[in-house]
Amino acid sequence: MSEVAENAGGVEVVYRDDRFWAVAKPSGLLVHRGWGNDPVTLVDLVRDLLGPGKVHPLHRLDRGASGIVLFALDPETAAGMREPFETGAVEKRYLALVRGVAPEEGVVDHPIPRREGGPRVRSVTTYRRISVAEIEPRHVSLVEATPRTGRLHQVRRHLKHIDHPIIGDANYGKGALNREFSDRFGLSRLALHAAEISFSCPWTGEIVRATAPAPEDLTGPLGRIFGRDVLAQVAG
Repeated sequence: MSEVAENAGGVEVVYRDDRFWAVAKPSGLLVHRGWGNDPVTLVDLVRDLLGPGKVHPLHRLDRGASGIVLFALDPETAAGMREPFETGAVEKRYLALVRGVAPEEGVVDHPIPRREGGPRVRSVTTYRRISVAEIEPRHVSLVEATPRTGRLHQVRRHLKHIDHPIIGDANYGKGALNREFSDRFGLSRLALHAAEISFSCPWTGEIVRATAPAPEDLTGPLGRIFGRDVLAQVAG
């Protein structure tokens, strides 16, 4: 494994080896063109860094979210990682700012679709509360969420299901509250960050782990809401 500081278009490479690259995607960037018609996507920028050839994003990350996206560098690796992702052997850790005082910890076991318009299937997310800010117009909580399955908008849907939608979520949150946090704290994005991904490499058995600190467009507002001591607990 090699830590690198290469970047293109705001995309930083945070892990690389002979089979994988993990990059930190900024909020607002689409992963690939199949999810929209944007002129530039994360796949384009990663290809710019790697040089000629095809790259293979191994999972989704919503446009509004920031953080880790894992790429395979060849078709064999992409095919070999399907089972670990499907069986939950790949662990992903997210940070989210949510409405209200979330429970200290819990498990959301609620079926949602794998893809838009598909049938609902079993979906599980564990979470724990990191901190609460008692502010107006609504108290908010910083939580860590770990999806145990990989479904469409899983973390966002599951937090909404327990009545703690993510601040800045236009689909599952409240527009008036999102605007209030934008005006008061400068939070003008989805408050969801993919902080870490880890798994056992199917070929070597070694643990692959990549982390990405939350970017300033999230840490700045969180610092104004919670204070820098809370941010130090979740850095990187």
